[in-house]
Amino acid sequence: MKNSKLLSKNILITAGAQGIGEAITKHFIDSGANVAIHYFSSAETANELVDYAIHKGQKAVAISGDLTKEEDANLLVDNTIDALGGLDILINNAGSLVARRLLGEMEADFWHKVMDINLTSMMFVTKAAAPYLTKNENSSIVNLASLAGRKGGHPGSLVYATSKGAILTFTRALASELGPKGVKVNAVAPGLILGTSFHNTHTTKESAAETIAGIPIQRAGNTDDVARAVLYLASEYDGFITGATLDINGGVYNM
Repeated sequence: MKNSKLLSKNILITAGAQGIGEAITKHFIDSGANVAIHYFSSAETANELVDYAIHKGQKAVAISGDLTKEEDANLLVDNTIDALGGLDILINNAGSLVARRLLGEMEADFWHKVMDINLTSMMFVTKAAAPYLTKNENSSIVNLASLAGRKGGHPGSLVYATSKGAILTFTRALASELGPKGVKVNAVAPGLILGTSFHNTHTTKESAAETIAGIPIQRAGNTDDVARAVLYLASEYDGFITGATLDINGGVYNM
C-alpha cells in the first residue's frame, strides 16, 4: 500500500524488526519513507529490512538498544538523526507481556520490569525524540497500546494490561502537551493478532479459538491489519486527529 504523504519522511520504529513492528516497518519502506529500525534481539531481520529499504533508494539504519535504559533511548534517537538527518514520525511499538502472573504471584521486581518495558521506555524515547519532532511544522507519534488496555486482558496479564491502559492516557496527555508544537499523538489498540511471537508465546491454540469465536467478523487479526492503521494515523501529521485510539479487534470491543 503506497501512502504518498509518507514519501521521504523520516520514521523511527521501536522494536521494528519483529511481529507487528516488522509489518509496520515494511509498510513504511513500501511508502517511500526513510526508516530507523530499533531492535533488541532481531538483528538479522532488522538488517534485512535495512537492505530492502536501501535497494529501493531510501535511507535506513538498524539500531540496537535496551529502551528501559534512558541512555540507550537517547542514543537511539541520536543515531536516528545522524543517519536520517531529521525525524518526522515516531512509532512507539516496543513492549511485552513477559509472562503471565496473577495478583497473588506479583513481585515488585516483575511489576516494575513490565512497566519499564511497556511504559517507561516509551516515555524515554518520546522525550528524546520530541525536540526533533517539534522542529517540523507537522509531526506524528503513534503509540502501540492493546485491547488488554481497554478490557483488562486475560487472567495473568494484570501488569501488562495496566501498562497498556496507561499508554491510552499517556497518548491523550501528550496530544494536549505537544499539539501546540505541531505534533499529533495517537494510539492503536490491537486485539488478537496471530502470527506474532507474542501470541505464539503467550496464547494457546484453544484460547485463540475461543477468542475468535467471540469476534463478530469471525477471524483473528494479522500484522498487516495493524500496520495499515498505524500508517494511516502516522500520515495524519497535518490532520485533525490527535489524542485518539483506534481499536483494531474485529468488533470485540467498541466504544
